[in-house]
Amino acid sequence: MTELPPKPPARADKVALWKYIQLFRRDILSAQPEKLYKARMAEFKTPLFRSFLINEPELIAEILQDRPLAFPKSDRVGEGLRPLLGNSVFLTNGDTWQRQRRIIDPAFEGGRLRDNFAAMQDAGRAALARLTPGAVIEAEEMASFLAADIIFRTLFSVPIEDETAAKVYRLFRAYQRLQPIVNLRALAPWPKWLPNILPRKTRAIAGEIRGLIAALTQARQAQIAAGTAPDDLATKIMTTKDPETGEVFSTEEMIDQVAIFFLAGHETSASALAWALYLLATHPQWQDKLAQEAQLLGEDPTFASVAKLKVSRDVFRETLRLYPPVPMMVREAAQTGETFRARDLGKGAQIVISPWHLHRHTRHWDNPDGFDPGRWSSDAPKACPRGAYLPFSKGARVCPGAGFAMLEGPLMLSMLLREYQVEALNRPIPEAHLTVRSRNGIKLRIGARESAD
Repeated sequence: MTELPPKPPARADKVALWKYIQLFRRDILSAQPEKLYKARMAEFKTPLFRSFLINEPELIAEILQDRPLAFPKSDRVGEGLRPLLGNSVFLTNGDTWQRQRRIIDPAFEGGRLRDNFAAMQDAGRAALARLTPGAVIEAEEMASFLAADIIFRTLFSVPIEDETAAKVYRLFRAYQRLQPIVNLRALAPWPKWLPNILPRKTRAIAGEIRGLIAALTQARQAQIAAGTAPDDLATKIMTTKDPETGEVFSTEEMIDQVAIFFLAGHETSASALAWALYLLATHPQWQDKLAQEAQLLGEDPTFASVAKLKVSRDVFRETLRLYPPVPMMVREAAQTGETFRARDLGKGAQIVISPWHLHRHTRHWDNPDGFDPGRWSSDAPKACPRGAYLPFSKGARVCPGAGFAMLEGPLMLSMLLREYQVEALNRPIPEAHLTVRSRNGIKLRIGARESAD
């Protein structure tokens, strides 16, 4: 029997608050009890905070789709990211958020995906050129570099080797290692007049990244004014007017948005791609199926040929189920009188929706901890339980780059596995801070794939 993919150990059902905070700072996932994989709803009540984790698809639909304004995004979790992300679409609520989405969403509409295909393909080819048969690679580092290359090529039409792009990438990696999402404001109510407590180095790196993004943004504004700007995502977003006000993003607003595009698009894509490669390395039958299908791409893939990648798409979907890059989303009850499962939430209660637990929930999935891309095939009897799969969230706040990710992931997997085979050299330990990553890395050996005659 194939060993199940790695899963972090759960904590004991009851621990002291100080111990929970200690566990939470080390890893969001292993700080949670095992019962969350079975519970429809769970309440956490401490002197510092009160929160509810929701695993019931009907309640999740009410929060994310039916009444999103009654459950706005919580300010707490994002406080550690605000020095970098400012008032980006990831952190805002209300009228500001709605205006930002009106400007951003058109850049990621279906027709624009075709425009990004060539840049993605070029990044994939560059990644192939960097690999050597017989080499041992750190999959997360490789995937991170590739995802960053895709972001810069599609956003600003420059490869990762560009001096500014390379520096932004290095600084983002340093910022990620500081794990700024876990701070006192994420765990307890915090008066707005008190300054946020973050390490000086975190603030310094955030300031340096924003300075580099500002230079890229101002240079693009000059190109737009001169009529020489390339037709990429940055140009599209910077020239899109709010249909209600006729205004475009200011320079400062654009810096905020570029920061979240890079953080979200780079971090989440890298996480998913690295875990997908590991799962394929430990399930050779699926690796062979995907590699065989990848031959359909040919030497010069077209946008239309990606539609043929059904196995690759199913593998990527299953990876997002087992290792959702964003493991938890936090909303807040905006008013009194909200009642879920006969429990009064109370105004200000934190509502946690955990794709990590929902995607492995024993009430919703068969073989919840197993890797089974076949569950997504069109002839599978029960591919996805309704409302129990949300790697990109749902409703009004669904990730605008979801279509982008579902083009990028299967395409990169197919390009890589068409040329190379991968062998796992360690068993990674999942943990979550900004995204779901491995505590001990993901080490793979790269081998040349024998051509099929």
